[in-house]
Amino acid sequence: MAVGITVEEEEVITKPLTDKREYRRTVLPNSLEVILISDPETDKCAASMCVGVGHFSDPEGLEGLAHFLEHMLFFASEKYPVEDGYSKYISEHGGSQNAYTSSEHTNFYFDVNADSFEEALDRFAQFFIKPLMSADATMREIKAVDSENQKNLLSDAWRMSQLQQHLSAEGHPYHKFGTGNWDTLEVRPKQKGLDTRNELIKFYEEHYSSNIMRLVIYGKKNLDGLRNLVDQKFKEIQNTDKSCFHYPGHPCKAEHLQILVKAIPIRQGHKLKIKWPITPTIIHYKEAPSTYLGHLIGHEGEGSLFCILKTLGWATYLYAGGENWNNEFAFFKVTIDLTDAGNEHTEDIVGLLFKYIILLRQSGVNKWIFDELSAIYETAFHYQDKTPPIDYVVEVSSSMQLYPAKDWLVGSSLPSKFSSGIIQMTLDELTPENVRIFWESKKFEGQTDMVEPWYGPGYSLENINSSAIQQWISAAPNQNLHLPAPNVFIPTDLSIKDFAEKVKFPVLLRKSSYSRLWYKSDTMFFIPKAYVQMNFNCPFTSHSPEAVVLTYLFTQLFMDYLNEYAYDAEVADLYYVISSTYTGFQVIVTGYNHKMRILVDKIFEQIQEFKVKPERFYVIKETA
Repeated sequence: MAVGITVEEEEVITKPLTDKREYRRTVLPNSLEVILISDPETDKCAASMCVGVGHFSDPEGLEGLAHFLEHMLFFASEKYPVEDGYSKYISEHGGSQNAYTSSEHTNFYFDVNADSFEEALDRFAQFFIKPLMSADATMREIKAVDSENQKNLLSDAWRMSQLQQHLSAEGHPYHKFGTGNWDTLEVRPKQKGLDTRNELIKFYEEHYSSNIMRLVIYGKKNLDGLRNLVDQKFKEIQNTDKSCFHYPGHPCKAEHLQILVKAIPIRQGHKLKIKWPITPTIIHYKEAPSTYLGHLIGHEGEGSLFCILKTLGWATYLYAGGENWNNEFAFFKVTIDLTDAGNEHTEDIVGLLFKYIILLRQSGVNKWIFDELSAIYETAFHYQDKTPPIDYVVEVSSSMQLYPAKDWLVGSSLPSKFSSGIIQMTLDELTPENVRIFWESKKFEGQTDMVEPWYGPGYSLENINSSAIQQWISAAPNQNLHLPAPNVFIPTDLSIKDFAEKVKFPVLLRKSSYSRLWYKSDTMFFIPKAYVQMNFNCPFTSHSPEAVVLTYLFTQLFMDYLNEYAYDAEVADLYYVISSTYTGFQVIVTGYNHKMRILVDKIFEQIQEFKVKPERFYVIKETA
């Protein structure tokens, strides 16, 4: 069920059923698009400005300039010339501030105590009106950018991401190094006779324009009050009628496909990342092909790829899903954390993955699976928890750059239009001819012959043809891979019982010689969710260090044992945690109350099973 709010331009923006905040879309005379959010109950006010330019727009030879500009705008403006005055004001009034630069967007945001919001907003607006970008601050911030990059040099996530970008078409902006460092912002420009500050000012004037900015304001005032505030603070931002960055085509050409890259990580462990360039799915966000395929390939229930790999002792984690960069290109990826044994069977693992993809093709695109996902996502959207204002404004302002106005609050979180053709189109792109395999392991030390230039990981590259992968598929273990069964945990009754008497304190419902049952009704949120906590008293669990360790192992193994059955519950936003306590162990179940009892009963059943057959849980010795 869609719930909407009418905005000034007669658009309807979908918002959650339980959301009591008021919204308004407005456009200033300088073409700045704004969403106003009025929340009288908030303690913190927040704002986010998402600018439609990122490091893809960096000039050649000045890598990191967009990121450097993000840093420089924080320092001072003509109206507030004291350096770092903005950051100091925010911190002194109970707030926080930050920014990030991505490939095509730069997002600035802050929160602050409600009574200090107006001045904080004024200081914030000056970033985009008359920033100083002084010569004195330039050198310090180049060093700050370089320091940030130095930190990232030891991060495998940054190293391997840049390696994937490095192995793409050199003329495509995806190939770029976006963070910047001392070399790209100081040394190389000087060698070319360029002044970095002058280039920075030129970049700001060429790319920062109100018509490609999206602003979100979150405050206590009513919508009219917030509209007046925005008019006062942001009307002076110049509109120079710029266009958002656009670079057609995919960065991976034929020579960048059918490759196996062996790379050396910083941390111990082994990882496989299998990626395919695909048709951009962001333009099909309602059909959600990557969500559909990611749900199936990343499933952890009986018959799933992960279940088989885990049973074989080859993997401890698997994720599958899309990487939506923009309207021009995207990737679908599968990430697998390998055990030492799995690291010796990577060809079999890739073969099993393709076997599952073949199974999906043979099974066809199933509407009932899409309908399940649609129901899960719709329920999650309408009954979502209230996020902190600072996180919410960043999320909404980013969505404003990507989606039509009616879906600014929704983004891609509501798959609603089933199209077997679009899902099949993406599935057909997950082929051996289209694959890129990145294998990370310390075992490759001394065996690589190339180095990625920006972060320095050693790697080797070899081509793999489709016939080789066909051999891997044929040689892979003959396991019983199959699609998941219908999900019994999806709630269909979201009604709220109307209690005549609201109970303020927990009530003892049942008491026996060995148990107590307490109940407390929800008197604040009135959403169809429940919280169940079960404490099991096992006096000997803390009797000795050995007992403490064994109790902890029992809870972890119990969680792992239930995963195959309970994964569907997690998909349906029904979660459980089993943890050791000083007096025994504890089970917590949270989520929608309609189907919760199915999971609770299963947990009790397995606890009884453990008492009879503890060896089924791989427990060597009883803990109590």
